[in-house]
Amino acid sequence: MTKTATLAAAPALSADEAQALAQAVGAAMFDSDPASQGLGMKVDAISPGHARMSMAVRADMLNGHGSCHGGFIFTLADSAFAFACNSHNLTTVGAACTIDYLAPARLHDVLTADASEQALAGKSGVYDVKITNQDGRTVALFRGKSHRVSGHIIPPHAG
Repeated sequence: MTKTATLAAAPALSADEAQALAQAVGAAMFDSDPASQGLGMKVDAISPGHARMSMAVRADMLNGHGSCHGGFIFTLADSAFAFACNSHNLTTVGAACTIDYLAPARLHDVLTADASEQALAGKSGVYDVKITNQDGRTVALFRGKSHRVSGHIIPPHAG
């Protein structure tokens, strides 16, 4: 089943309307997300099925080895996943996820998490998130599985 077929239950939107909706959803989500805000995350880009977020590694994020604690890297990836899977304005939650840490992140690194929708089927989705540092080095790879629940992030427009 294609992404288009899965989302066909929603009124058809033009590409510009879908982009505007994704941006409005992203803004509403970020405004009510103290966790992402508190860690200094920024939403760098959002579009239907995609989100890119960044975060600078601070001293209070370091572990005993002097590198960024994996939990903070995971949280950045999880936030980008959340923004990507909710970008269609259908309330969606994480059902499962995995992460592979490939390289350490260091103090003052700027990490970017790029989340992309890979598949949608019924109420389930799969998203891949690549986390890189400011030099483009891959720090971690994350895969999230989503589950759509009832509701919308922002009120749907009246047709």
